This record gives sequence, structure tokens and C-alpha cells, in this order.
Amino acid sequence: MKKIFNVFLVVLVGLYLTSCAKEDDKIELNNTSQGKLSADKTSVVLNETIADQAALTFTWVNPTFSPNVKMANSLQFGVAGTNFSQSVLQDLPVDNNTISVTHLQLNNILAQMSVAANVAKPIEVRMRSALNSTTFYYSNVLTVNMTAYTPNPDLVYPKINVPGGYAGAAGYADWNPANAPNLFSPEKNNKYRGFIYVTNPNSEYKFTINQDWAGDKGDDGTFTGKLVETGEQNVKAALAGTYYLKVDWTGNTYSATMANFGVIGDATPTGWGSDTNFVYNPATKTYVINSIALSNSGVFKFRANDDWAIKFQPESADETIVSGTAIKTFLNTEGTVNGDPSYKVSQAGNYKIELDLHNSAYYKLTITKL
Repeated sequence: MKKIFNVFLVVLVGLYLTSCAKEDDKIELNNTSQGKLSADKTSVVLNETIADQAALTFTWVNPTFSPNVKMANSLQFGVAGTNFSQSVLQDLPVDNNTISVTHLQLNNILAQMSVAANVAKPIEVRMRSALNSTTFYYSNVLTVNMTAYTPNPDLVYPKINVPGGYAGAAGYADWNPANAPNLFSPEKNNKYRGFIYVTNPNSEYKFTINQDWAGDKGDDGTFTGKLVETGEQNVKAALAGTYYLKVDWTGNTYSATMANFGVIGDATPTGWGSDTNFVYNPATKTYVINSIALSNSGVFKFRANDDWAIKFQPESADETIVSGTAIKTFLNTEGTVNGDPSYKVSQAGNYKIELDLHNSAYYKLTITKL
């Protein structure tokens, strides 16, 4: 019995010593100095004409720890007074202690935080050092007054090109990827869409990317909407008119739908009985009705092919048009329209209507009283 007790005692001592050893193995991380962040300006007005140039330069000193550990650093931007509740991160290099952020990068950051353009806004910036996905250490906070610009959607959204024999008559150049209509990806997901105008029947075209022929794609020869990069054939537009194109670049599919637009409604001279059609202007690359009488007691819509399947519609705030002011308009088939809104004018008279469809990320409508 005594032997059994001694064995039991040895086991207990061993467990105690093991437990103490495990406690001794634990390492406590101490943040011995806070990270420090500085910027070369306290105010900046962002400018799209120099979008790729440096707008702000940040310099930092890394926080220190005992024992020494490496952290992943990033700049954290937030609207002043929000305690970074809606913030945007910009990764910092690990082998440097300075970074220049361009006008475009900063403008995109402000857009992600829903900061209005053309108004100075105090923005707070700090450096976030991440030990892991849940443990962060922060530097001092800087406040920089930033004025954003309304970005040109042509520079923001990815695009592919549609060179072809039709393009010269549409105001571009024939078979030139660098001077051809573009299809844009509003969701930035390699799915592109947009419009081209074809003057002559049986016109041909292909799809390119980066405004170059490298990696161009065409039909696989079955003309069933399948794209290939090797052994491809030109896509054909059998009829003259406007086409709505959709391309899944990674899925290698495309579609082309005829979409000739006109205006209709009880505010127009022909009421709901018939459309007044747009005419394509190659000089401006827009669709125009140079003069139409509109009443202020009715409404109007823009639809394709004398049918209701495809139509342009406004946001609720833009249902009443301000003469001469361009507004963003939306295509119902793209899932960007709520309800079934119509357009109207506040004053009766003759108007010029212009539809700019060159960028599917920002279809633009301008109605000007003559």
C-alpha cells in the first residue's frame, strides 16, 4: 500500500512540474512603443487630370514589441468623428517606411466611404498594425482635409474593346482596338456590356482587351454565342442599327440584341401611340432627337424596338428633368431600376434630347429646352 502511495505521489509531482513548465512557456507580448504616422500635407484637393500622380505621402515608424515580432501594416481611413466605423484600408509595404498615394487612389477611397465630391471633408488617417485577424495596434491619428472629384467612369471601370469594320462610320476607326467602342464592367467582375452602332448590314467585329490585338476573341464558328481565342471568326451584325452587347470574358460567351431607341409618352406629340426615334450622331457618339415638343402635364419614357422589354428610366430624384443638366439614367434589364418611373419636364416647350450610351457604368441623359 505504501508503494502505491509513493507512485501516486510521484505522478502528482510530475503533473505539477509539467504544469509549471507550460506556464513558463507562455510569452507575454508587450507593446513597448506606439507606431507613429506623418503626412506631407494637411489639406489636398484631388484632381482627375493628374490622377496617377502623388497626392499625399505618408511616412511611418513601426511600433515596437518585446519580444520582437513582425506586423502587417496598413493605412486606415475614416471620416472624422466616426471613430473609423466605416473605414477603408490601404496596405503598406513591409520593406519601406514611406508611401505615396495617388489622386485616383485617394478619390476611390473617399468614394468607398460615400464622401461627396467637390466639398472639403476632414478625413482621419492612422496606421493599423495587425498581429493576426483580431489583434491590432494603432498609431497616432492624422486629420487631413480632402476634396474629392466626381470620377470619370471611363477611367474607373474595366473595359474591353469592340474593333470592327463598322467603327469608322460610328465616329471611331475601323479595326483599331485603340479607337473603338468599349464595353464596360460596372460590377468589375469580367462581365462586360454596352452598345455599338452599326451603319451597314453584315458588318463584322471582334472583342479585344487592353486596346490591343493580343488575346483577341471571336466566334467559335457556330455563331451561337461562344467565344474562342484561337481559330476565331468575326462576329457579324446582320442588320444596321444599335446593338446591346454582353460579354463574359472568362466564361467565353457573348450575346448581341438589337436595341433601337425612341421616346414615347403622353408628354410627346404622338402620345402613347408611337415612338419618336433617336438618330445616332457619329461626331458626338451620342443618340439625339434635335427637337421635340414636350408638355409638362404628361410623362415620357425611352424604350427600344417600339416595345417595353428594354427601356431607360430615372432614379426617383431625377424624374423631373432640369434643362441642360446631364443625369445618370438606368437600363431596366440590368436590374438597376426600382419600380417603373417615368421622366417629365417642368416647363412645356421644344427640347433637344441626347442619350450618351458609350459607357454602361454611366448612361447619361441630357434634355435641353430650346
